[in-house]
Amino acid sequence: MSIGDIKGVEGIEVHRDAWGIPHLRAGSPDELAFAQGRNAATDRAWQIEVERHRSQGTTAAFLGPEAVGWDRFARQSRLDDTARRCFRRLDGRTRAWITSYVDGVSAGLTEGAAHAPQFAATGLAPGRWEPWTPLGVWLSTHILFAGFPAKLWREEVARHLGDEAIELFATDGPGTSGSNGWLVSGERTHSGSALIAGDPHRFIEDPGIYQQVHLACPEYDVAGLAVPGVPGLPHFGHAGGVAWAITNAMADYHDLYRERLRRTDAGVEALGPDGWRPATVHVETVQVAGAEPVAVEVIETERGPVVIGGADGPLAISLRYPPRVREELGFAALPALLRATTVADVDRALDGWAEPVNVVHAADTAGGLLHRVAGAVPLRSRDNRLRVVPAWEPGHEWLGWHDPLPREPVDGVAVMANERGLAEPVGVEFAPPYRAWRIRQLLDASVTWSAEDMALVHTDTHLGSARPLLELLATLDGLSPPASALQERLLGWDRRMGADSTDATSYAAVRGAVVRRLGYHPALDGLTESVSGPAYPALFRPWLALLPRVAYALESLLTAGLFPDGDLVDAVRAAVEEVAAEAAAPAPWGEVHRLAPRQTLPDAEPEDWPGLAGDHDCVLATSSVPGLTDSFARGPSARYVWDLARRDDSLWIVPLGASGIPGDPHQRDQLPLWARGELAPVVTDWDVLHARTAPGCVHEQKLSTGFCVVRCPSRARPLCPGQGACMGQCWTARGRCPSRLAPWCCAHAGAPTWGRPSPRSWPQPGGCRTRPRSTALCDLWGCLSPKVSQAAQLPETRRDGRRGHVPQAAQRWPSRNFRTSAMVIGPVPCATASPSFSRT
Repeated sequence: MSIGDIKGVEGIEVHRDAWGIPHLRAGSPDELAFAQGRNAATDRAWQIEVERHRSQGTTAAFLGPEAVGWDRFARQSRLDDTARRCFRRLDGRTRAWITSYVDGVSAGLTEGAAHAPQFAATGLAPGRWEPWTPLGVWLSTHILFAGFPAKLWREEVARHLGDEAIELFATDGPGTSGSNGWLVSGERTHSGSALIAGDPHRFIEDPGIYQQVHLACPEYDVAGLAVPGVPGLPHFGHAGGVAWAITNAMADYHDLYRERLRRTDAGVEALGPDGWRPATVHVETVQVAGAEPVAVEVIETERGPVVIGGADGPLAISLRYPPRVREELGFAALPALLRATTVADVDRALDGWAEPVNVVHAADTAGGLLHRVAGAVPLRSRDNRLRVVPAWEPGHEWLGWHDPLPREPVDGVAVMANERGLAEPVGVEFAPPYRAWRIRQLLDASVTWSAEDMALVHTDTHLGSARPLLELLATLDGLSPPASALQERLLGWDRRMGADSTDATSYAAVRGAVVRRLGYHPALDGLTESVSGPAYPALFRPWLALLPRVAYALESLLTAGLFPDGDLVDAVRAAVEEVAAEAAAPAPWGEVHRLAPRQTLPDAEPEDWPGLAGDHDCVLATSSVPGLTDSFARGPSARYVWDLARRDDSLWIVPLGASGIPGDPHQRDQLPLWARGELAPVVTDWDVLHARTAPGCVHEQKLSTGFCVVRCPSRARPLCPGQGACMGQCWTARGRCPSRLAPWCCAHAGAPTWGRPSPRSWPQPGGCRTRPRSTALCDLWGCLSPKVSQAAQLPETRRDGRRGHVPQAAQRWPSRNFRTSAMVIGPVPCATASPSFSRT
């Protein structure tokens, strides 16, 4: 597709910084949304297409039988239909903005897919994006955030252990997602302006769930973390005058109803409080690669769609969730957030937010601060929040919505780490308080915090939850000599899960052995059988698996009396003896606690992923599953520090990189910094971005002659207009420059600056100065002398004189005065490939 054929491209400019992060600028919000959509398609084509298929329940068509479980759930829960309804209810301005984003995705998807080998590997072709597809992507990404499968677990716990045992396991489990977040007001910072920092804890995916991006138009200029496939910056953004961030509120806002269904001549009926009422029913077909299609009966009662079982089995459970009930996701808040200039604007925008329910921090340059819950939480009985409730009994209806939602004033510091606290009125299961306590403890130690200092908080490895197990360990006597030595070592341990700590490894080994012994304790036998049975879909197993539940609730299980005290002591004793008997010395924690990211298509040859410090209850929350594995898949899916004194003193990092294209220089370039707990600078100064280009990216310039578009490597300077005319003429006349000659470029070695090219380098109106070369015209790399890329670079230094965390490749060009109609519109492999020419 030629550039001239792409809707709205004339007003769009894209730059990439040293990390390949896209900086998009356009003439209007809709044009900018188009640019963001196109960039998502070119950088993350495979990722966003997988997410589109997930929202529609069509992944098995190219991923095979293993994906049928998700597709069945997506069809039964009506994700795509719910997204369509929510889109239809939006105001016209927001619908147009989202549609522009979808148009951008459509414009870039073919190009992006050409660079993603996963399409060829699976036989998948880029598909159609509907205007509501971004809402479907958002919904499919967050439908399990409310943790409704935990109600299945609580139901089984109550049935086998009694209602009182529910509280023993009331902690965030292995299927949940959380975050750390903190806000430091200006009186506690070096600059006198607020800082907002944190790290969302999700499953680390390849490519990552968050994409760093900078969005600018005449109406606003915002940097933040986008979700590929969704416009705007829903969770984390810095608009210069105001910044915001969120964590999961751990709220409960999805309900499960046990249904009684019967078939009639007219279809299916469901028993409700007022008797039998008709349910809607139809059948959909899931296509499966390498297997027969699967028919899925989709039933929806007055409560909601049936997501477990059906009309012909012994079990049928329906799901009631706010976007289905209200036909609203809160997407009108997304453009409003981008336009925000004050905390009051952010607060007002989030009044309309729906799903997921978050705790929000915001601060502005005028001193405004915000700490509140945002989202849609229904009012109903406590039983609804805890367990699966009978649909036919009265008293389980939704009675309205929590309004207003909780908020608190900020007194110096505000912390949100998924613990009980601000969001307690709207939740059931929360994270243990250790992360929140530790963050507050660290923040209270200083009143001169700066953005750079926040890495000390991000990477803290103190494990407060180790106390109950270590206290039991201290009571043991009569141990074997090796076990006694291990006991002494662990009791002297500093309780830090450092990457270089062998004591951390030994503690994790003892903890895992205790978890296994308790998991197989006779007291839990009935629970083991019920949660491993066929009644519940495999999709919900992370919430139902017994050993992870025991692992994450270990602290309460060691102290609450479920197991006889003697059995607990015996379990710890046996665990210490088991670990002490191992012949090999323990390896450092960072050698066994390794990243294991989720990949839709695992690599043919597994990568050697890094090991990290941290643990589930550390501030550095790298969550393995004790008793099963020391590897971790859940951890900081991004880190950020928003500095309200000066946005370009802000910092951020993602686990992998900006690009989702295999082999791209920016696919993994942030991984080393992320693993070390370091951060990269946020660059939003357009003068700096104009002056700096990044190796490995592509600059696409629309030549003023209108003959062609030339893609050249980012280290090349823009072509002068005369040269563009000559190159266009040569290309259109012969396809190659005559006599295999290449034009002499204004950016040749010796051109002192962008604005002052050597006069003799400018081509004459009728032709170009040429020099003999053995390459074709299209080999533009040689024409644009590499001497420039070597000699004209300066080390990167921050304005305040401190050196930032910038890779060696990230260098600053001399100030750019030379202006053209240039634009960068997305990455293509440019290390060895020749430039491409597109007709306009």
